[in-house]
Amino acid sequence: MQAVAQGWLVLELSNSPLWLGVDAFMSTAPGLVFTLVGGVFADLIDRRKLLIYSQIVAGITALVLGTLVVTGVVKVWMILGLSFVTGCCMSIAGPSYMALVFDLVGREDLANAIALNSTQFQLARALGPVAAGIGFKVFGLAGCFFANGISFAAVVAGLAMVRYDETLNPRKAVEESARAKFFENLREGFRYVASTRRISTLLLICAVTSLFGAPYIAMSPVFARDVLHLGETGLALLMGTAGAGALFGALFLAYLGDFRHKGWFVLGGDLGFALCLIGFALSTHVVVSIIFLFALGFGIVCSVAVTNTLLQKLVTDEMRGRVMSMFMLSFIGAMPIGNLIAGAASHRFGAPRTLAAGGIVITIFVALVTWRRPRLRQL
Repeated sequence: MQAVAQGWLVLELSNSPLWLGVDAFMSTAPGLVFTLVGGVFADLIDRRKLLIYSQIVAGITALVLGTLVVTGVVKVWMILGLSFVTGCCMSIAGPSYMALVFDLVGREDLANAIALNSTQFQLARALGPVAAGIGFKVFGLAGCFFANGISFAAVVAGLAMVRYDETLNPRKAVEESARAKFFENLREGFRYVASTRRISTLLLICAVTSLFGAPYIAMSPVFARDVLHLGETGLALLMGTAGAGALFGALFLAYLGDFRHKGWFVLGGDLGFALCLIGFALSTHVVVSIIFLFALGFGIVCSVAVTNTLLQKLVTDEMRGRVMSMFMLSFIGAMPIGNLIAGAASHRFGAPRTLAAGGIVITIFVALVTWRRPRLRQL
């Protein structure tokens, strides 16, 4: 809900796709550093407490942004600063969120748990823009930010009630010596990933997809206003459609359960995402664009959720937090660079050409990986 409102606010204040890219960069740039830090923390300290503290700070930033809008003093640089703070919170918390799934359900139910977790996330992506569209009309942009800030109270309350069997993933006692080995633990995680070809290839696929494909989210306000000639409610429609496609993809995976040929699912979903991204970028008709967005959301979730499952099954228990942080980094780390490049390129060449070029790059990359990595296809 806030993502839709914030994107429209930045475009209205700046009237430039460049600043959309910069805002997306500021919200994801902390992931370049803090995602890895969060991964080490996830393996060393209480994941639940880390999540609670980070969500409290994220909620406060949303309330501050709402206050700035209501008082009429909001500027683009203020939005960028708050985006950075929120990005720090999410980057530190992300690996613990992912690792906590295994703590809660264990290995046997992991595939279904990840699919269901993805389902609730994608449901929010589908309903959030709808709520934003209604919110624009009922209580304006500021109301979207206040609603988001207040919603973190439910998140914190839910986390406070979470209990899990720690014997599912026995963790080393966190002694002072373990804390002192922070950087050694980080290097150990990098060595582990580098020495495991299938894990490193899965992470590379995520990174390339994020770098060249994720900017479609940041550029959506440009398509809503300048390409398809829709208003802010049209932006909510576009974002909600992509979320609906992702929701159906997650439900489809939940229905399949622990199926075979996951490697082909990762590659096929990524290829479908790339082709639909090209179609959406070049479309000038609302209905056609909506169809491509729905299919685009379906494809990327099939690829990413199955990648998550494969990584959690391939990795050892003591490396889970660190590898999950690198999985997040493959998205979040590449995303700010991609958003910044896409913003600058869209300012020069236009958003449609920029996104289409990104889709072509992903298509070529997936074809090469499919050809050169037979062990990945066999997973």
